[in-house]
Amino acid sequence: MSASGEVPLDAQGSPKDATPGMHGHGKSDSRVVPKKPPNKAGSAAAEAVEGRRLAKRNSQEGDQHRTQSREAELTAALLRVREAARRNKEERFTALYHHITDIDRLRQAYWETSKSAAAGPDGVTWEQYGRDLERNLQDLAGRLGRGAYHPQPVRRVYIPKADGKRRPLGVPALEDKIVQRATVEVLNAIYEQDFVGFSYGFRPGRGQHGALDAVAVALDSKKVNWVLDADIRGFFDNLAQRWMMKFLEHRIADQRVLRLIQKWLRAGVMEDGKLTVSEVGTVQGGSISPLLANIYLHYVFDLWLNSRRKKMAGDVIVVRYADDFVIGVQYRGVAVRLLQELRERYAKFGLELHPEKTRLIEFGRFADRTRRERGEGKPETFNFLGFTHICGKTRKGWFAVKRLTMRKKVTAKLAALKEELRQRQHQPVREQGGYLRSVVEGHYRYYGVPGNREALRSFRTAVAKLWWRTLKRRSQRPLKWTRMLNFIQRWLPDPRICHPYPDQRLRVTT
Repeated sequence: MSASGEVPLDAQGSPKDATPGMHGHGKSDSRVVPKKPPNKAGSAAAEAVEGRRLAKRNSQEGDQHRTQSREAELTAALLRVREAARRNKEERFTALYHHITDIDRLRQAYWETSKSAAAGPDGVTWEQYGRDLERNLQDLAGRLGRGAYHPQPVRRVYIPKADGKRRPLGVPALEDKIVQRATVEVLNAIYEQDFVGFSYGFRPGRGQHGALDAVAVALDSKKVNWVLDADIRGFFDNLAQRWMMKFLEHRIADQRVLRLIQKWLRAGVMEDGKLTVSEVGTVQGGSISPLLANIYLHYVFDLWLNSRRKKMAGDVIVVRYADDFVIGVQYRGVAVRLLQELRERYAKFGLELHPEKTRLIEFGRFADRTRRERGEGKPETFNFLGFTHICGKTRKGWFAVKRLTMRKKVTAKLAALKEELRQRQHQPVREQGGYLRSVVEGHYRYYGVPGNREALRSFRTAVAKLWWRTLKRRSQRPLKWTRMLNFIQRWLPDPRICHPYPDQRLRVTT
């Protein structure tokens, strides 16, 4: 890597293979610990990410001070790793494995694992594992230390998508979840210093609404006339494991960590009693998969686009959330060339832009005027993270990006809700109402952005009608709408906006 933090590229713009034998960081724990991590560094606010807080739990230790002291030591150790990664972008870390196998870190990873998550192929639940937690963790740490740990194949499950298709997910064994979560915490200390500001997916302190706000503010403040709305086709299924390991070697020189990750990549998938092992792809569902995806796209997309962006004419904005991204450019010729180069870039690493979900559209503050001058209709819209983005205007007539709930998201959610109400048809009204309240409030918490109140109101009305039909089927006596209104008023909260305007949130973050 260069001192600027970018990966060395070959003549074709691809990352060069890491050269073994470079100096490492085997004595990172001996470095001086800063009294306080830099909360407000001089870099862009998008790069500043707070560390993940520990999960709240009832301590099983008798000595609270000893437990707190040990957790402080774990945090301080990773702070030293983080500081070393921040100072030297060429550093390759040779001694990370002991951070992962530390029994206190494994215990912390267990408590942060979801209690209600589905059991993996071994059938062991969170509660069952915790009945003899200390002995289980001691055994796990011992197997990790002597190289006897072997991950199990993940159990394949499917979840419905908004377009009617099914998304395959993998459910790892509980011990694999614990080790993966501990590994992610250690590797995040390094890679959070490398990841670029426009990457928002599956990162500590970042989320979907941060990405949505970044898109809205960038489109509003920059001279963007064309938007490239793109999605990678089957990213997790086509990720090249060979390239994945090469990218990891740019920063990780600890062969035990690399072998551990390779074990997860090659563990395989168990479906209907049949084991499938592939040298391509990584299974969605494990704690390690999102981080690996970000590392892969960091080298394939982020660093490459950053270097290309410096040579492009006009304004260019980029926001990426996992494998879904939006690029805005000022000139159409630049956008067309970039799209072609991007297809070639992805093909080199075994990836392909989705032909149906990748579009170049005219969008921005001047799109409405220029299209009317050409005798064309309104500007096209694009979808990103569940919202349809529209060229709108403020009350004073200024350009503003309007975000509405995607129609197919609402349709899919109502279809699933209809089936769930059918299963709950004979429950008491109080239980049905409590369930529907949680559904509606969860919808508001995600889609409650400024300018989307009417869509929220429409969703509430649709939920109320579904509930009314369900209740009417329970008896031959028709339920009058006047009585139903009382149920709606009591159990279905009114629409509310849960998020500030995009520029306000980014201003606070900055």
